[in-house]
Amino acid sequence: MNNKCARNTLFLLTTLLSTAPALAEPPSFTRAQIEQLAQGNSRSIQAARNQVEAAVGAVRTAKAFPNPEVEYQKGQSSQRQPTGVPGNVEQYILTQPLDMPWTRSARIGAAEAGLDSATAHGRGMEADIMARIRVRYFDVLRRQAELKAALEDQTTMEGIRDRIALRVETGEAPRFELIKADAEMLNSQKNAYTAELRVTQARASLRALVGPTLPEQFVLAGKLQDPLELSDIDSLRDEIRLRNPDLLRARAEQQRATKQLDHERAKRWPTLALRGSKENDPELSTSRVGVVMTIPIWDMRGGPIDEARANLSRANNELAHYEFSLDRSVEVAYEQYQIAQAQVSALESGIVRQAENAVRVAEHAYRFGERGILDVLDAQRVYRAARNELINARYEAASIWAEIERLRANLPTN
Repeated sequence: MNNKCARNTLFLLTTLLSTAPALAEPPSFTRAQIEQLAQGNSRSIQAARNQVEAAVGAVRTAKAFPNPEVEYQKGQSSQRQPTGVPGNVEQYILTQPLDMPWTRSARIGAAEAGLDSATAHGRGMEADIMARIRVRYFDVLRRQAELKAALEDQTTMEGIRDRIALRVETGEAPRFELIKADAEMLNSQKNAYTAELRVTQARASLRALVGPTLPEQFVLAGKLQDPLELSDIDSLRDEIRLRNPDLLRARAEQQRATKQLDHERAKRWPTLALRGSKENDPELSTSRVGVVMTIPIWDMRGGPIDEARANLSRANNELAHYEFSLDRSVEVAYEQYQIAQAQVSALESGIVRQAENAVRVAEHAYRFGERGILDVLDAQRVYRAARNELINARYEAASIWAEIERLRANLPTN
């Protein structure tokens, strides 16, 4: 019985150990999944959406009609003449202010323009957050590519060092070559360790933007050289003029300032209110119906009108500034993207490939004694520099693409 229990326990432990790597494997996320997590958990995005909800409430407030006013008075009448009758006196007064059409339409228009401005502002904040997340995503891919390259360099240098050590032991190479190879191997190990730390830091930065729903240990299902879609400059410029949140917000602010100026001017007109009253005394019951008119004689709304006019001028100037600066930003970003893509193409098709071929030639020549170890190490350094430059060029192109997507306000769909 004890042997059977021991065998069962051993079988259970073996099963758990065999399945542990699969259970410990970190989850994989695509860029789209990362963006979806950020949309649902970012506090900044939630705050922007709350601002839109507040603007919706402001529109409802602007559409509301004024409430009536009810007044009740009660008193006591006393006899002043012999024919007078003393007793209780009651008075009921109902006043209903009228919402004038010229002030109502301007007030509602200003509130609706404020809703458009809040919606554009929220979309702009979401686009900014998505752009930062995309840049962090590409930064993780860059650091992972650097780590992979550093590990390959470490493996290569360890192999070279072992071959040199063997040649030194057989007397085919001087000990100086082994010392140089040891230094290069230690340097490659240091670079691999540094690259691993940078990967950890990049993942932490991405998780800080996305939120706690992204686990601490994760992998990204993507590569830095994955193709990124981008339209031509003319189509891109037209699309950004229609969709850019900053420009849409500036237009909405201009519309709101215009409606606010109309609203302040409309307040210079008299306002009306319907008034009805009923009075009961010991002898009579009196009912009255009339109109109350507020005439703007002393306050002609000069200050609020000047303030609204200045805000409209400011909104016009900001709109013109956004239109001009946006065109320049699009052109500069597109040119930088083209330059980065040209650098990537040049490095992929020429420089990196030639540097890799130079390493092979140097290693082949070293095996036959035609070149020294310094030539091999120099070729290795040139290849590493070119390869790292290619990684950085790919990252730069991806970062510029993220900035263009921010200007487009190209957000993931829920």
